[in-house]
Amino acid sequence: MSRRVLITGASVAGNTVAWWLGRAGFDVTVVERASGFRDGGQNIDVRGVGREVLRRMGLEQTALEQGTGEKGTAWVREDGAVVAQSLTADTGTDGPTAEMEILRGDLARLLYEPAKDNATYRFGDSIADVAQDEDGATVKFAGGITERYDLVIVAEGVGSQTRELVFPGENAPRWMDLTIAYFTIPRQSGDDRLWRWYNAPGGRSVSLRPDRYGTARAMLSVQQPPKGEQDWDVERQKAGLRERFADAGWQSARVLAGMETTNDFYFDVLRQVRMPRWSKGYLVLTGDAAWCATPIAGYGTTLAVTGAYVLAQELIRSTEVLAALAAYEQAMRPMVEDAQGVPKIAPRLANPHSQLGIRLLHGVLNLASRPAVRGVASKLFGGRSKDVDLSRYDPPASKALTTAADEFPPNRLLPLLGLVAGLSVATLLVARSRRDGRAAG
Repeated sequence: MSRRVLITGASVAGNTVAWWLGRAGFDVTVVERASGFRDGGQNIDVRGVGREVLRRMGLEQTALEQGTGEKGTAWVREDGAVVAQSLTADTGTDGPTAEMEILRGDLARLLYEPAKDNATYRFGDSIADVAQDEDGATVKFAGGITERYDLVIVAEGVGSQTRELVFPGENAPRWMDLTIAYFTIPRQSGDDRLWRWYNAPGGRSVSLRPDRYGTARAMLSVQQPPKGEQDWDVERQKAGLRERFADAGWQSARVLAGMETTNDFYFDVLRQVRMPRWSKGYLVLTGDAAWCATPIAGYGTTLAVTGAYVLAQELIRSTEVLAALAAYEQAMRPMVEDAQGVPKIAPRLANPHSQLGIRLLHGVLNLASRPAVRGVASKLFGGRSKDVDLSRYDPPASKALTTAADEFPPNRLLPLLGLVAGLSVATLLVARSRRDGRAAG
């Protein structure tokens, strides 16, 4: 008799688990709080072993074809002049703009369409309570029904309510001192295929990214300690952004105007999920619900896809559910901890509070974009990868990407932040040395 599995959350991680378990003959149900499939979302990327997982699913090429068409990243001044840029053609597959850049909703749907052939999806419902015993879990749903499962997989995201229900007080979030709002606005004739990033004093940034739907994806961010804004209602969040960015410059007025009519406003105060364990009995966490590394790490979607695959493979390989959950955590924990090792200073370096700091950032980025420095930076900041070794599971259709990942392991930090940090500190030390020398003279 096949194992009966409940997955809660129908985005990237949940759909990936559903695809693999349903295909292996498990009796899979996916429950999603939203009333229907959620297509929206901003740009995400998939790198390294995450791409190998998509390749094993036969979805890598389609994901590339459905990409946003983003050609690189450009940092601009208030007048729009480019002060530094990093083009994908120059940096390869894993620069600030990865080769596989895709909208969250597009990737989630790409996974959902084949997954639903072997899984039952139930939208507009959620878990209200879970009771476990030595054989499995009894789940009471908000819709009123109660059902029995051999395993419950929670893939609900950073703010998972089921995680807090089953693991009360266990999450010790690491706040990253960065607030971000994402939303879609109308495209204008001057928009191109670059991610354009503008820094304003006060730790503010405004950016615009292309998509494949004839619109633009906007982002407003503020570097500041958390003040509970994640719990404000949407109107209060928007009011705070209007006040904060009223005098920011560049295309802030356009972005704020678009914010008023957008239908996909998303606001988040970035924090990592830090859990001492990812499973409790017959309930297990995966994706952001287990380990959110935040967008600063530049590896969240790769972790989601890889973690979901590892969890599914361990369940498929093992006759003992609890042993499979332990093996999943043992395999994923080093990769997650590596990705979560983003220094707290990173958001501050990328979002300076003074004009002097912005000029310094632009100077460092301009230097980092030069061919000679790009090569040095790759050697200094690449490091060894702690990605899961997928060879322990079924042999991949092609070993090409796995070999490339072993030889040139991807950087876990948001691309260029490591270089920005190093060069910024070096520049400051040189400046201080010169100042001290003048004072001594």
